[in-house]
Amino acid sequence: MIMAITASEVNKLRQQTGAGMMDCKKALEESNGDFEKAIDFLRKKGQKVAANRADRDAKEGLVLAKTTADGKRGVLLVVNCETDFVAKNDDFGVFANTVLAAAVEKNPADIDSLKALSFNSEITIADKFIEQIGKIGEKIDIGSYQVITGETVFGYNHPGNRLACIVAFNKTVSEEVAKNVAMQVAAMAPVALDKDDVSTEMLERELEIAREQIRAEGKPEDMVEKIAQGKVNKFYKESTLLNQEFIKDNKQTIRQYLQSIDKDLTVTAFKRYSLS
Repeated sequence: MIMAITASEVNKLRQQTGAGMMDCKKALEESNGDFEKAIDFLRKKGQKVAANRADRDAKEGLVLAKTTADGKRGVLLVVNCETDFVAKNDDFGVFANTVLAAAVEKNPADIDSLKALSFNSEITIADKFIEQIGKIGEKIDIGSYQVITGETVFGYNHPGNRLACIVAFNKTVSEEVAKNVAMQVAAMAPVALDKDDVSTEMLERELEIAREQIRAEGKPEDMVEKIAQGKVNKFYKESTLLNQEFIKDNKQTIRQYLQSIDKDLTVTAFKRYSLS
């Protein structure tokens, strides 16, 4: 026999879990009014939804950057969902930012370690994801979690939260300088810090593309390698951060801009993520 469930009990469970009214009512009925069992029921429902949606693409979401209070460590977190509608929902934003705050505070080693952290006194982040899937009805997950450290780390969140970056410096720098470089990273999407940081695979790909372009233009074979190297040098200038032209003053590179402030100042690391 299913016991009668009061509206106040349903509302209490809804406030506690964020699930829909009808889902809460059914959960309480199925668990005979036991709140802990009702919460488990909702999580199981979430697990079922998660399994059903495992093959769905979660390409929307929020990209968030945050640094520790001392400015020595920065976190870049991507929480994905399926639709822009969910990404713009205030509750989803609060959820994503709570996960971000836990990552900044606890400094977990990887995504699995992050999910194992407590979301609150009652539930882990992993279980909260399952609960949110049951509530929202969409696949949601952590798409990326990256951390860098430095003497100064700056986080930049582009309006709309579809793009963010974190940048580390080898010395203490002003907020203005840090923001200038972070906005450079956001706007110009460098693929590496400097020439030596470009992977062998990426370099070979650029060289091969250049060779094919040159041959297609009908240039003699003995000129191909020389011209290809010139194109690679252009690639370094356009795609490695320290060699890019500074967007606020194209008469100097980012390296020259930093050295104009302090001859030993440089960027030691950066991470950037954009939802396409």
